Amino acid sequence: MGQFDSPTEAALAQLKIEHAAISPVGVVAERIVGIASKLLELAGFQGASVTSDLVFSLKRVAATKDEGNLIYFAEALVDDIRRLYRLNDEMQRQVENILQSKQFYEAVANATLYVVRTNVQARLKRLARVLANGVKEGDLEPESLDDAMRAAVFLTETDIEVLRIVYELQSDMLLPENLNKQPGQRTNELQRKWQVWWGEHIEEYRGLKGLEFRDSCARLQSEGLVGTVPKSFAASPTRDDLELLLTGLRFYQRLEAIAEQT
Repeated sequence: MGQFDSPTEAALAQLKIEHAAISPVGVVAERIVGIASKLLELAGFQGASVTSDLVFSLKRVAATKDEGNLIYFAEALVDDIRRLYRLNDEMQRQVENILQSKQFYEAVANATLYVVRTNVQARLKRLARVLANGVKEGDLEPESLDDAMRAAVFLTETDIEVLRIVYELQSDMLLPENLNKQPGQRTNELQRKWQVWWGEHIEEYRGLKGLEFRDSCARLQSEGLVGTVPKSFAASPTRDDLELLLTGLRFYQRLEAIAEQT
């Protein structure tokens, strides 16, 4: 028996069963039909009571969605924390201490704000992984954690795949011996890496997949995970080559560290 083979875990499972029982597809569909009828009624009659009913119906649908998200997030978080707890005695003590801290409570409260921003389970799992990694590293500082949580629910699976490519291509560039190089030398090395990579993969990224790659580049830049250097391969679909930033390195490691060690 482990720390999380417990009444609390059983209660989470029961909550999931109850959620499924009270909010099946039929009930959600019924609520959506009700919303549609209220919208049609409002289109012909600007009544305050009908508007109030519409808002109430919308809240019920939102509450159903949010509860399902919270359950999935909680299950993913329990899975990751369980993995950490069973690594070794030292990690077990660290987990126990952090889970009882005010910092952890505040971090969970912050995470729930992001839970309601997506219905995509992969993103909710990422969000749980970011929080669990904070427990593993003993780093629940709100500023860095908030940025990572936002990226976890904002980025698509394609974005994460592009970040993986950049990470595997360039993570060594953030080693101390490479950080001490002159900016021009670093840029030249990055461009050489991209030139080789595009030479090997350009056929995969023609047409729609190339446009998706470029869209992902823009989203990764907007989250401050990558920067740009001048383009080195004329046929690539991107405007610039990407440079892995320290924030991007840390974010990707947050997502991968627990999986790699367990």
